Amino acid sequence: MEKIGLIGVGLMGHGIGLNVAKGGRQLSWLDHPGNQPTEDLAALGARKVSDLAGLAAASDAIILCVTGSPQVEAIVLGEDGLLPHLGAGQVLIDCSTARPRSTIEVAEAVRATGCAFVDAPMTRTPKEAAEGRLNLLVGASDADFATVLPLLQSFSEVAKHVGPVGSGHQMKLLHNYVSIGSAVLMAEAAACARKCGLDAEVFCEVLQEGGGRGATLERLLPFITTGEVANFRFSLSNGAKDLGYYAALAEGEGASDGVARAVRALLDAEIEAGNGARMMPELVALLDR
Repeated sequence: MEKIGLIGVGLMGHGIGLNVAKGGRQLSWLDHPGNQPTEDLAALGARKVSDLAGLAAASDAIILCVTGSPQVEAIVLGEDGLLPHLGAGQVLIDCSTARPRSTIEVAEAVRATGCAFVDAPMTRTPKEAAEGRLNLLVGASDADFATVLPLLQSFSEVAKHVGPVGSGHQMKLLHNYVSIGSAVLMAEAAACARKCGLDAEVFCEVLQEGGGRGATLERLLPFITTGEVANFRFSLSNGAKDLGYYAALAEGEGASDGVARAVRALLDAEIEAGNGARMMPELVALLDR
């Protein structure tokens, strides 16, 4: 796994590419108008490729880091997609947040070409992506996990094998439901604290000293106290998208989803009001209207 292709040089994908290139592997990335600036990748010897066929030809492994299942399906299965260009000895690694049923269908098509498939969605934020400290939830066979682990470790702090293909995306949706749901709950409480006239720093101290202590508060605290969003760059639209995927997972498994519906309804209302591009911490201000 020395020649690596990357599709999706966004907030998270840029950090992945940066650390893959820093680790000495030969990186190629797909040219796309949605990419982040790539001058630093080029400075490390990485190269831009104009089409999927060229990327596949230059890669032992291809990492997808795109928005969700519609984008993954279009890239892999769509007209002029990756599928005809994949073959034995290659591996496709999907780091996106996707619907598990779609993941399994895409994986079956990919494996029919002889190419291996691994789902390895990420937790944490663009900050940890840039630092090479992502957490990866990996769905793969034992053999494929062993093959890709050194590559995954080049841009992650933890790469946890959670089960067969599709399990990574199942676990990611469960994780994101808890993470997003906690953030919305805490943002609503912070907005209420503002309306009560409570001191923001004291509010955060009380939570830190009690049941609110944890990663969610750490990410929201800079906005609650100073209005800074950089610590939690995750949009309300992405949150609603992930909760939609979670709802489909819960419905398919016959699981309860009452709280998830309430959280999604709150996010959907903000999106309908034109706030979908706002970052999750900004929900505190949006709810303090």
